[in-house]
Amino acid sequence: MKCEELYFNTYGREPEAMAFCPYRISPLGAHIDHQYGKINGLAIDKGIHIAYSRKENGVVELQSVNFPKRAQFHVNGIPDEKVGDWADHMRGAAKQLQEKYPLRYGISAVIEGSLPIGGLSSSAAVIIAFLSALANVNGIRLEAWDTIMMAKAAENKYVGVNCGKLDQSCEVLCKKDRLLYLDCADDSFVLIPKDPSMKPFRIAVFFSGLERSLATSAYNLRQDECKAAAYSLLAYAGFQYGKFADTRLRDVPVPIYREYRDRLPEAFRKRADHYFGEFRRAEEGAEAWKNGDLDTYGRLVFESGKSSIENYECGCPELITLYNIMTETDGIYGGRFSGAGFKGCCMALVDPDKADGILQTVEEKYLKVYPALRGKYLGALCDSADGVKL
Repeated sequence: MKCEELYFNTYGREPEAMAFCPYRISPLGAHIDHQYGKINGLAIDKGIHIAYSRKENGVVELQSVNFPKRAQFHVNGIPDEKVGDWADHMRGAAKQLQEKYPLRYGISAVIEGSLPIGGLSSSAAVIIAFLSALANVNGIRLEAWDTIMMAKAAENKYVGVNCGKLDQSCEVLCKKDRLLYLDCADDSFVLIPKDPSMKPFRIAVFFSGLERSLATSAYNLRQDECKAAAYSLLAYAGFQYGKFADTRLRDVPVPIYREYRDRLPEAFRKRADHYFGEFRRAEEGAEAWKNGDLDTYGRLVFESGKSSIENYECGCPELITLYNIMTETDGIYGGRFSGAGFKGCCMALVDPDKADGILQTVEEKYLKVYPALRGKYLGALCDSADGVKL
């Protein structure tokens, strides 16, 4: 690993330990976790590695294989406001841990991401990997849901991204070849095994060559629009409602949505249409996976991608181009934007026997449209994996 090499070159010794958190894909349940919907998720065998050692003086020293600037802070002197660099995710994580446990030791750490940033939840992965490392040197044993909620709070409260718990849950709870089926309203979940009759598949990831920041994208705006749709539907129906910030589309019964959806402003109506359609797709997808029906599952994933474009209205021209190419490529069962869909990447479930040809076809067609992105675009093959080992 490059992080181990850089650690040795920096400190003149081997790191004491390694932390790893996988990236994730969410084939179904896109954009509805923050509305307390249901999601499908898989961890993949690529992610964030951290080479680290304990520091007795409580100082956290961070450097990254992927970013040039180094960062430093004390575990009991974390800035109250974000600094504005790549290390804010670690500051936010340390702050969450420090609020719940006494911290005595810091770490010297080198961080490495195994794929380009954008669409696979690298932000959640780096927070979780760092949390596990900092907790380890301080003798703290973290449980799965403690980790999930602390990582979510680090992004919500410190970094400023109003994410739900989809990313963190996938990266902590998932098991290889099992589909995570999570209800974000009550955190109940099942890990659905891959049926022996299911066709073999691999996971393809297509990076557009563009990076994105959720904090500066329309990500937070879309959440407000979902809340506004829920608030309006409840008001039209004469239902009681509380604070706007606490309102979710999950609060709206399906018959109420159907009766009053046409009274919503167009943007709010589209967000509601996506939520209720995606909720259904997540349920049907879990059943298809259970039955080993990869063809049906893939069709639902393609439908999800179409709804993200038309109803949730995310995706830049580059990602939409990738999505359209995937729908026309033989051997792809289903695919969509991965993550929030504001730049980043697309994911697909593919036939392993056709995987190499799929990578070549998608790259050729995409770079024909965007030749300036040659050298930045990347296609990669992955497999499902276990979540983080805490």
